[in-house]
Amino acid sequence: MPAPDSSAQKRDDDAIDRHNVHIIKLLKDIDFESMEADKTLEWAAESIGAGRVVLNTSLQMAGVAMIHMATNAGLGIRIATLDTLRLPPETYSFLHEIEERYGINIEVCTPDAEKVDRMVRRFGEFLFFDGKHLQDHCCKVRKTDPNNELLKTADCWISGLRRDQSTLREQTPKATSVTEHGSKRRILKLNPMADWTQERLQSYVDEHDIPQHPLYAQGYQSIGCVICSTPTLSGEDARAGRWRWFNNSDELSAEDAKECGLHIPMYNI
Repeated sequence: MPAPDSSAQKRDDDAIDRHNVHIIKLLKDIDFESMEADKTLEWAAESIGAGRVVLNTSLQMAGVAMIHMATNAGLGIRIATLDTLRLPPETYSFLHEIEERYGINIEVCTPDAEKVDRMVRRFGEFLFFDGKHLQDHCCKVRKTDPNNELLKTADCWISGLRRDQSTLREQTPKATSVTEHGSKRRILKLNPMADWTQERLQSYVDEHDIPQHPLYAQGYQSIGCVICSTPTLSGEDARAGRWRWFNNSDELSAEDAKECGLHIPMYNI
């Protein structure tokens, strides 16, 4: 077996260090908080490079609104979605509708089949009912791990997080950084619509005739996997329909139970 090339490793480490310094400088020098969503997308495409910018969306309202902004401006950034293999049939149909409407190809990221099979054989198909730790494990295998693989090909991750979605998300910045899984390389994470209210978003969608996920019409406010997403009742929090069986848990706060792991604070640096 040949000896590791220490000089090549050093070059790689130096390149990552330079990259990280650049990301830190961007976060320090650019006032992302005052930048409008469409301008943030334009900045990312021009400054990072469209091929290294990925808008990862579950095809909910904010994500589709940004697809509209990006395609109308001809930015050419990548559009991706995570297929957990447990999405509602309406989501798969809507994905194709969005591709046709905007003339794009959405990158569909799926979980590792062996990991899913191993998880189901060990814990059962509906393990998420048996505790928050198993719900977290299911989300990790089906969502977080595929997202980590996607981010290995990107320098900028764009999400549709908004501050009015939940108490836990109230402090969501418009720009931060996350680390690539298994590496020290930083990835710029942009949340261009963090300061948008639901009312503003709905108004924008209506004004521009942007397609909406069909499950909104059935009372859903947050859409993920089947079973783990349900419609909400009048007066309920927007994410009350996610993992509904945890809503009245004596062991967990409602906020602790309402994240899948993609956007938890400890993932940010």
